[in-house]
Amino acid sequence: MIRRTSLSVACVFLLGCAPGVLGADAATLWSQKVQPLFDVQCVKCHGPIEQKGGLELDTPQSILRGGEDGVVLVPGKPEDSRLFKNLVAGVDSHMPPKKQLTDAEREVIREWIAAMKVVPLSGGESASQQIASRKFGSLTEAVDVLVAEGWERLGVKPAPALEDPAWCRRVTLDLAGRIPTQTELDEFLNAPAETRRVGLVDKLLASKEYAVRMRELWDAFLMGRAKRPGQDDRRKQNGWWAFLESEFQANRPWNETLRKVLAARPQKPEEKGATWFLYERKNDHQAIAEAVAPVIYGTKMDCAQCHDHPLAREIKQSHYWGLVTAFNRGKNVEGSTAVAESAIGGYVNFTNLKKESQPAVVTLLTGRSLSETWPSGDKKEEDSDDKYVDPASKVRVPKYSRREAFAEAATHENPLLARAFVNRMWGAFLGRGIIHPADEMNARNVPSHPELLEWMAQDFAASGHDIRRFVRGLVLSGVYALGAGDAAPESFAAALERPLTAEQLARSWRVVVGMAPEDEGLRRAVVTAMPDVLPREYNATFQQALFLSSAPAFSEILKPKLGNTLERLAELSSAEARSRGAFLATYGRSPDSEELAQATAFLNARPEQPSEAVRDLLWALMSSAEFLTMPR
Repeated sequence: MIRRTSLSVACVFLLGCAPGVLGADAATLWSQKVQPLFDVQCVKCHGPIEQKGGLELDTPQSILRGGEDGVVLVPGKPEDSRLFKNLVAGVDSHMPPKKQLTDAEREVIREWIAAMKVVPLSGGESASQQIASRKFGSLTEAVDVLVAEGWERLGVKPAPALEDPAWCRRVTLDLAGRIPTQTELDEFLNAPAETRRVGLVDKLLASKEYAVRMRELWDAFLMGRAKRPGQDDRRKQNGWWAFLESEFQANRPWNETLRKVLAARPQKPEEKGATWFLYERKNDHQAIAEAVAPVIYGTKMDCAQCHDHPLAREIKQSHYWGLVTAFNRGKNVEGSTAVAESAIGGYVNFTNLKKESQPAVVTLLTGRSLSETWPSGDKKEEDSDDKYVDPASKVRVPKYSRREAFAEAATHENPLLARAFVNRMWGAFLGRGIIHPADEMNARNVPSHPELLEWMAQDFAASGHDIRRFVRGLVLSGVYALGAGDAAPESFAAALERPLTAEQLARSWRVVVGMAPEDEGLRRAVVTAMPDVLPREYNATFQQALFLSSAPAFSEILKPKLGNTLERLAELSSAEARSRGAFLATYGRSPDSEELAQATAFLNARPEQPSEAVRDLLWALMSSAEFLTMPR
């Protein structure tokens, strides 16, 4: 269970703009319009690095506090707020000092202040306590109720839900990494309506394909896409893939899995691959720290290397170098995949912008620091056998392991870990995080549904970091099942456009043509052309277009072979039947009248080459936008 006192740490990032604290409308205006304006016009002089007149304008909380001359903002009353009045041309204390905001920019600020309202928390409870007190029968219910409350506040009407065939395709892609076969779709549609969705989700979650799919996602999230030749092979050969798949298949608690990765001290043969997260980074402790931060805190820390984060004030330079220090006693062991750790050393200082030298103490973003005694003065530490558990071991383990102490604190006394996981998985299954981008969960990016994010994080932690339970609850929700619409993306009132990952495409193409889903050669080729996993913004590239139009790996699977889809369709008696069959095999649906007419005309134009014509039709359908993205 999460300790109640620790929950307030996770809420630090919520209170600035949370509905119920400053109002939902004000929160939206702040994140979409006011904050970007202030970042350009104000924060250089009134932000985390410099605070002229004691005034900070980078967060709603700091604005409400005011500066040396008192309050500058009165919620709901722009005409009484100096923050707004000082924007008028010619006024004393005009802001910005050497520039005049446009009327449109001033109106944005006026509208934001007018929309603000402070609602006191009842009974002296903290925000996290009030959120935790809301009771729901399941995660699914919590998702649907809390998102619907957001729709009501914003006056948004949700899109219609997907029909069963499209939902089946979507959830199979998400949980198995491929489209369903025609047999699987038929079995789903023939199951009792009231239980078919639950039954399919439970079947997929128990499958090996689910473990592989989760490994694919988290290999990308933890390691990034392989960029060097052979990098994927080494991850596979050295057990990293097998380790992740085993953890997801056994549904081991997420915090325990991550602790094994950070400590890099496997206790069982099947955990050997856990060391690869550190090992692949070849003793580059800054690279390790920068990879760890988004996973345990939900946010990157790269910008805090030379100074405190210039915009996200909660991220300090000490946090960055403390994270580096957590790993800087480690060193790869040649001839193995082990990462050794010294019992001494690793005491470094960092210098801030004021040229002040400070000790790099292991300090978590939650505020907790690891207790460790540094050598005094010029006294030199001496390494000795008595500092290790087994001095004779090839890979000696220090009696005090800084790395293991950090791994324990980061995964067992860190409420940000649960928030980071649920936000990342929400993004993977819904198209964007509740905080977007999903790897920048800091004060600069407010949650679209703060109460939902906090509730899910608390529920996930209370469940023992049960991954399968969380995924099941999410994909069975009505929010997950919505179809296309024109609502704002952050409202989650309609399905967002989600490009399929390379692995999903490679398997799904093979399913279309009647082949077994797995093929390493095709997977590699598609990953090279389409490497993105959960991109911030989806933009098709020339490289992708070139692959879809002429790649040998793609054309190879579109050759007629005994019993495959292409041969079967070519043998049908009419062009109309071939067209219907092509759409059913590719999209899992029948063509509409216009699609049928166009496809039939295309095939009829080449009566002497039925096989080649069917191949080209399948090629067109399999490289279309409908196939390359999630069903909507």
